[in-house]
Amino acid sequence: MLKQLYIKNYTLINELNIPFNPGFSVITGETGAGKSIILGAIGLLLGNRADSKQVKAGKDKCTIEAHFNLSNYNMEDFFLEKDIDYDANDTILRREISANGKSRAFINDTPMPLSTMRELGEQLVDIHSQHQNLLLQKEDFQLSVVDILAHDSAQLKNYQASYKAYHKTLQELGTLKEEIEKSRENEEFLNFQVNELEKANLQADEQEELEQSIETLSHAEEIKSSLFEADNHLGADDGAVQKIKAATARLHDIQHVYPDIAELANRLASSYIELKDISQEISSKLENIDFDPKELDTLNLRLDAIYSLEQKFHVSTEQELVEILAELKTQQQHLNHSDEQLQAKQQEVDELERTCRQQAEKLTALRKKAAVTLEKEMQQRLVPLGIPHVRFKVELGTKPLSDNGIDKVSFLFSANTSTAMQPVALVASGGEIARVMLSLKAMISGTVKLPTIIFDEIDTGVSGRVAEKMAQIMQEMGNHERQVISITHLPQIAALGSTHYKVSKAETQEGTVSRMTMLTPAERIDEIAQMLSGSDVTPAAIENAKELLKTK
Repeated sequence: MLKQLYIKNYTLINELNIPFNPGFSVITGETGAGKSIILGAIGLLLGNRADSKQVKAGKDKCTIEAHFNLSNYNMEDFFLEKDIDYDANDTILRREISANGKSRAFINDTPMPLSTMRELGEQLVDIHSQHQNLLLQKEDFQLSVVDILAHDSAQLKNYQASYKAYHKTLQELGTLKEEIEKSRENEEFLNFQVNELEKANLQADEQEELEQSIETLSHAEEIKSSLFEADNHLGADDGAVQKIKAATARLHDIQHVYPDIAELANRLASSYIELKDISQEISSKLENIDFDPKELDTLNLRLDAIYSLEQKFHVSTEQELVEILAELKTQQQHLNHSDEQLQAKQQEVDELERTCRQQAEKLTALRKKAAVTLEKEMQQRLVPLGIPHVRFKVELGTKPLSDNGIDKVSFLFSANTSTAMQPVALVASGGEIARVMLSLKAMISGTVKLPTIIFDEIDTGVSGRVAEKMAQIMQEMGNHERQVISITHLPQIAALGSTHYKVSKAETQEGTVSRMTMLTPAERIDEIAQMLSGSDVTPAAIENAKELLKTK
């Protein structure tokens, strides 16, 4: 729960450092004194958007820092997951906003993304404002209330896992249908492409071999002339081969009288063998080289056919054409077996849907039990709050499978016996909605252990005995390891707080300044008396304030 709040250079606040106590506390002050400023500062610690205009004029930055005691709330896992130092007795949230608009967030002095601060803040503080009363118009909020009271988180988790698998497979079925439909529309063209590529009978590396063969045939005369001359230089009677042979023989002749020549003779002999082999290969190639126009035309036609296919399919090699053929054949196979594929995928979807509905029915059963409990308890809570003839019903309808089940929830309400029950947001007055929301918050706070709950003028539209009852509910909520803070204009609520804070505004040399102080017992009497009688505090108001404070 909130232990300490420090604010510096935030809008009208120069510097504020104030402790907060467990239990039920109240904040009072005249309209415009700055209570909304305090809430705005706390909102920044919960991850709300920052604005450079929030920095006090003439200052470089503002700082908002809060210390929390989390020792009773088992939140260590969050800190381990986010790799943040954990101190259950003193968890620190800090937000700094510069005059240039930059904002930084810290948790236990470690810089953190604002999203992480927001995620933690949602587990630390719940600020209930009049704006939050609009939640009664939202089905998801009403369903979440039922779920909290149903203690169905484990079953809901099981259902959501099943629904996720079902939804994913359902999407896959839709994609498969689209692909098959698209393929069927192009089936004739697909078959044509396969036939065209199969007819081409493409071979690996064929294009490169064709290009080389065409290059050779195109220069056949030039090649043959060069080969002929080379063959003549090497293989003629007076060619290089015969001359090397003769030179080799001469060296061997003197080898016995001149041993130093032996190595050279052997090397020359090896050269002779190699040169003779080269000469024979050149002679062979010379015999095989002939210019054949028909063969050249045939090769060109084949290469043009490959080029044409590559251009048509926007590729540059025959290997890519081979890969395209394989892909097209796969599409053919899929198309040929599309009915079986659709049937198998549909069976998978049907099976997952059955599992989902079974899980959803278990959820519904838990929610129905919780709905009965909710109806009874709301009846019991709202009657003492000045709605003696209240009727409250949780209507559970059905809807298609969704991520939270098949149940459609609507809170029905009537403040008297003669009016038909209708959705609460449509028929309840502002004061009645405030009492409904307070009752709901009181119920669910016992299950969801939020450390701190702040009610911002929850007392709108009520007074007198009803206000006192509302204060008793908030007081009770603050007695169970929770901290409840109420911003109020009603003395009946202010009197029941165990701690009383006052927000005031004053004119100084620096301009208008907002302050917040913790009131002493004597100051509380004066403040509540002023709330009772206005600016002119009468002795009767003082006595009345003392009486109210005795009842807390």
